[in-house]
Amino acid sequence: MTLVATANSSSEGRALREREATVRRFALTDLIFRSVAKGSAILVLLILSGVAVSLVVGAWPALSKFGPAFIGTESWNPVTENFGALAPIYGTVVTSAIAILIAVPIGIGIAIFLTELCPRPLRRPIAIAVELLAGIPSIIYGIWGLFVFAPFLQRTVQPFVISVFHDVPVLNSLFAGPPYGIGMLTSALILAIMVLPFITSITKDVFDTVPAVLKESAYGVGCTTWEVMRRIVIPYTRVGIMGGVMLGLGRALGETMAVTFVIGNAHRVSASLFAPGTTISATIANEFTEADGEIYTSSLIALGLILFVMTFIILAAARYMLMRIERRAGA
Repeated sequence: MTLVATANSSSEGRALREREATVRRFALTDLIFRSVAKGSAILVLLILSGVAVSLVVGAWPALSKFGPAFIGTESWNPVTENFGALAPIYGTVVTSAIAILIAVPIGIGIAIFLTELCPRPLRRPIAIAVELLAGIPSIIYGIWGLFVFAPFLQRTVQPFVISVFHDVPVLNSLFAGPPYGIGMLTSALILAIMVLPFITSITKDVFDTVPAVLKESAYGVGCTTWEVMRRIVIPYTRVGIMGGVMLGLGRALGETMAVTFVIGNAHRVSASLFAPGTTISATIANEFTEADGEIYTSSLIALGLILFVMTFIILAAARYMLMRIERRAGA
């Protein structure tokens, strides 16, 4: 009996030590995981802060010389070192806004077709084709836009639109001037094509997360496909849809090479969408290697700082809007 009791106590002690070792190992693993996750989050904040500080330091000579007038001045003259950011800001906002206005309804429509209406054998090929658009380098879009798309617009679309709206107030200013082919509208159309796969893919993925029982219940009480999408699917996935739109807008705001090829790179503000213009990214890409003075270089960095602030404000506004939507839905 004594030997048996000793053996039992020995095995119980060994089992207790193994459990303690397992608990310590789990605690160490959890500590490492928490430290790595926390370090990653801190690293992101440090990188963001470093980028912001670098932009502010680099842009300070131009900002201190021109002051707030830098944002509202159209002139851009490297010879006299007189720089203003109005034309690049205007071109960036206009082209990105038009691209989003075109890409969002088309992207959501494609996502609805793929999830609700498309025959099953065609869903995967169409989805792959849409995703392949996202993998095409931007310079390829630029070359295609310059040598194929812009000449097509110059020969066919732009002369027709100019003739149709020639006597229509307001529209005759938006679609005025000679048909160059290149210009802000051409750039916006190229951007719409580029951001379309991002919006479509994310929207399709979030549509797939809608519980089937919700849609089946709606169809069961006699709802049409339009009513199901409008009242069930889109309200359920609005946060994901907004995320896809913001991703597309971020791509449109920061796109460089494709825009540089087709926008015309003219530092002027024009009411006509057919007129050449420029964007912040295109200006930096075109002129940074030629910037030979402190003010010239600082002005280009200041454009980068403005783009950084614009992107931050847009994303913050979108996040605030989503919070209000969620709060209203909860109420």
